[in-house]
Amino acid sequence: MSTKREENPWGRFASNFCASRLAIVSLVVLVALIVSALCAQWITPQNPYDLTQINIMSSTLEPGTPDPGGHYRFVLGSDDQGRDILSAIIYGLRISLGVGIVATLGALVIGLFLGLLAGYVGGWVDSFIMRLVDFQLSFPAVLIALILLSLLGSGIDKVIFALIAVQWAVYARTVRSAALVERSKEYVEAAVCLGLSGWRIVTRHLLPNCLPSLMVIAAVNVGHAIALEATLSFLGLGVPVTEPSLGMLIANGQQHMLAGAFWISLFPGLALLLTVISINLVADQLRDVLNPRLQR
Repeated sequence: MSTKREENPWGRFASNFCASRLAIVSLVVLVALIVSALCAQWITPQNPYDLTQINIMSSTLEPGTPDPGGHYRFVLGSDDQGRDILSAIIYGLRISLGVGIVATLGALVIGLFLGLLAGYVGGWVDSFIMRLVDFQLSFPAVLIALILLSLLGSGIDKVIFALIAVQWAVYARTVRSAALVERSKEYVEAAVCLGLSGWRIVTRHLLPNCLPSLMVIAAVNVGHAIALEATLSFLGLGVPVTEPSLGMLIANGQQHMLAGAFWISLFPGLALLLTVISINLVADQLRDVLNPRLQR
């Protein structure tokens, strides 16, 4: 008597994800951007933030212009300080991706904890946390981030803190809703009758049912955090000039647009657009795969 082998859940997940060619291309582009950012010091022709490698005589050179020293060619041109735009973009990707991922993970942990606490404990704890969530979501995210950075000052750690402060509420509300649904089900009531601790019920029963939706929200919020950080840096309240992100690179070229040096802002802007679009397309396919109702 033959038995049917169980289908590997990871294989099924990969098969469903690869059903979209656009998602595969987006994932490949995203992985290429991440690898490029991690290997920036080995693959770039110039360290744009090393003063010994910058030549002021190479300032605002058009794309494709060779370096006066003959060492390499400015494929995407150079800025007003003689920095290679391509190298600056790859180095800037490290800051933008790092800030977006760390801020999203921090907001995810805080929102997950508060959402589970509100959904499982209930009562005045639930009311208090949800009032905080309503208060935070009643204001635009960029406004809250601007106020916080105006008080705290600029810096990568300050930007990460501001992004966490504007993102945690979404996770808390989502987790709380899922926890309330699962808490009323029979298997949770049975676990309570068996005398299982609240910590075990939360980690074994409530948490696993909240993770699929959180993965999708986190993937989307990475792109949102990168775009928001670029906005803050463009306004001069983001990362410092010594460690510029893509938003700072775009801001650096703004004053040269009317002079015809459009490439200083154009190419970092395209890199930012490509990064955010790739993340959003991958997150969109994750949503379809993790939600059976959306699968064709």
